[in-house]
This record gives sequence, C-alpha cells and structure tokens, in this order.
Amino acid sequence: MELPYTEPLTVREAGPRIVPEPPRRGEPGGEPCGLCSGGATKAVWGNEHFTLHPPVGGSMPGHVWLASREHVDSFCDLSPEAAQAFGPLVARIERAILAEGDVGRVHVSRWGDGGAHFHVWFMPRPLGMLEAKNFMLPLWEDVLPNVSDEELREAAERIAARL
Repeated sequence: MELPYTEPLTVREAGPRIVPEPPRRGEPGGEPCGLCSGGATKAVWGNEHFTLHPPVGGSMPGHVWLASREHVDSFCDLSPEAAQAFGPLVARIERAILAEGDVGRVHVSRWGDGGAHFHVWFMPRPLGMLEAKNFMLPLWEDVLPNVSDEELREAAERIAARL
C-alpha cells in the first residue's frame, strides 16, 4: 500500500499516557454533545433509531455518518431495538452508496474518540484507487483536495433517497 506522503517519513515516539483521559464532547465535564445540542450537520435521513448526516470539509462525495437518536456511547450501549435495527440499516446504506457508481468498496468505521454520542462513518473508496485500500482510505481522504460541502450534502441526499 502506498502512503499519501513522500519519503522520508520518520517515526516519532509516543507521548506520555494521560490517565485519566480528558472528557470527550457529550461526557460530564466535556463540551456539550454536538448532536444533542443541534451543532451537527442537518440529517438527510432518519428513522426511530438513527439519523444519517453528510460530513463537512471532506474530499469524497458519498462519505456519510450515521448517529443514534439516543445519546449513548457505543454499540454495547444501544437499546436492544436500535442494536437489532443497526445491521440491516448498515447493509441498506452500503447498497445506497455503491449505487452512486465509481465506488470500489464501502468502509464502515467507528473511532469513538471525538464525541460520546454513538456514530459510525461510511467511506466510499473510489473505484480503482487501490492505494487507498484498507486503513489507507482515511489518510487519503484527509490529504486529497476537499470538494464543496454542498457537493457532499447532495451526494448524501441521493444516498438518503435510496433508503
């Protein structure tokens, strides 16, 4: 796999561990939750358990994120009903993104370090962009030129219409 950087890269040492970790958005002592406070991008789709959102400042149209309506932190915190609905919805979203065309694969990711409100990311790998396979896709997404937020939202709206 090819990095989106030129050589020589140097490995840096990890910093000291910070324990306890500082609170994230949506945790006691942290900033308010962006979703619960209305600070997130407006949803393009929703049902009783989840909402679908476009990102801002991205380079890949078709990149969307799915958030729970309930303020929970992780998969293990979802209500049984939301957890049961999650898998079939992920499959529907993947099909809707693939229908955009020019998509090789759809990567589904959850990092969970930014905010304490459950959300997962759907990232379309452009067809034929093999240097962006596997864990390289987020790196390439970060360094490629951004498209307009309007273009990201329009792609998200097309995906939502297929749901």
